[in-house]
Amino acid sequence: MRAALTRYRVIAWIVGVVLILLVVIGMPLKYGFDEPVVVETIGPAHGFLYMVYLVAAFDLARRAEWSLKRMALVMLAGTVPFVSFYAERRVSRWVTADPARTPEPVAG
Repeated sequence: MRAALTRYRVIAWIVGVVLILLVVIGMPLKYGFDEPVVVETIGPAHGFLYMVYLVAAFDLARRAEWSLKRMALVMLAGTVPFVSFYAERRVSRWVTADPARTPEPVAG
C-alpha cells in the first residue's frame, strides 16, 4: 500500500503543476495573445498524465477499499487547478490514519 500511495502522491503533484501551467500560462497566451504553442504542447501532456493519475488513484482506492464516491472525488481532483494538491494531502492522511492498512517497513 505504501508504494501505491507514493505513486499516487507523485502523479498528483505532477498533474497539479502541469494543469496550473496550462491554465495560468497556456490559456492566457492562447486566448489573450493568439499564441497557442503552450496549450498545444502542455495540453496533450496533461491529458496523458491525467490518465496515469486515474490509474494511480484507482489502484490506491482498490487497495484501501474506498467507497465508489470517495474514489470518484479523488479522481476528479485532477481536473481543477490546485485541488489535486489538497486531495493529495487528504488522501495521504486517510491512508496513513489506518495503521491496519499501512504495513510496517521490513528491516533488513
